[in-house]
Amino acid sequence: MSEQYIQTPLTNEVIDSLQVGQMVYISGTVYTARDAAHKRLVEMIQKNEPLPFDFTGQIVYYAGPCPNKPGFVIGSVGPTTSGRMDAYAPLLIEHGLKGMIGKGLRDDGVKEAIVKYKGVYFAAIGGAAALMSQCITHVDIIAFEDLGTEAIRKLTVKNLPVIVAIDAKGNDVYLK
Repeated sequence: MSEQYIQTPLTNEVIDSLQVGQMVYISGTVYTARDAAHKRLVEMIQKNEPLPFDFTGQIVYYAGPCPNKPGFVIGSVGPTTSGRMDAYAPLLIEHGLKGMIGKGLRDDGVKEAIVKYKGVYFAAIGGAAALMSQCITHVDIIAFEDLGTEAIRKLTVKNLPVIVAIDAKGNDVYLK
C-alpha cells in the first residue's frame, strides 16, 4: 500500500481514495480539541450558536499540546485516547467534520457516522509527540482559552504523519 500526501480541507474524493492501514501525510490546517472542548461544541450546536470554526472538510486532532519552549512553535503534541470523544463525534461529523486524529478504538456510533457522512479516522503514533510537533509550523488559540491545554488551537501542519485507522467504507485497522 502506498503512502499518500493530502491537503486540508478534505474533499470526498480524497477521503474515498484513503484505505485502512495506509500511511498519510497531512498538510494544511488541523484543529486541536479534546473532550471539554467537544462538550462545548456540541452544546453550541444544540443551542444553534455560531461555532468557532467551520467544520466543513476539517480535521480535528485529539490533543492537548504541551507549552512550547523558547524558539519552538509548540511543545510536544501527542494523541489523546479517541474514545473520550465518541459521545460527541457523531454530531460533529454530521455538521461537516471530515477527519479525526487520535489513538485507539472508536465505538459503533462514530464508525456509522464516518460511513454515512463520508469521513475518516486517522491514528497518530503514540509516543511520538515530539516528532509530531516538528510538523507544526504555526499555532493560534481560536476558542475556549480558559481550558488551557484543551483550548481549541488552529495548527498549520506540514506532512503530519498518520495512519488511516477507519476509512470511509468503515474498514477498521483495529479489527483486522
